[in-house]
Amino acid sequence: MANTLKMAKKPDKDEYKQHLRLVLLGIGGVGIIGFIIQFVFSVITFGR
Repeated sequence: MANTLKMAKKPDKDEYKQHLRLVLLGIGGVGIIGFIIQFVFSVITFGR
């Protein structure tokens, strides 16, 4: 663990923004997929 901390470096501003953008896109993508699945199942059960 100590060696890992020695090798780690603080990301610069551009690298941080890129990682933040990727994380937010991932969270948004999972949320959209969950919303679509919930919407489809609500339409299917409403039709019965």
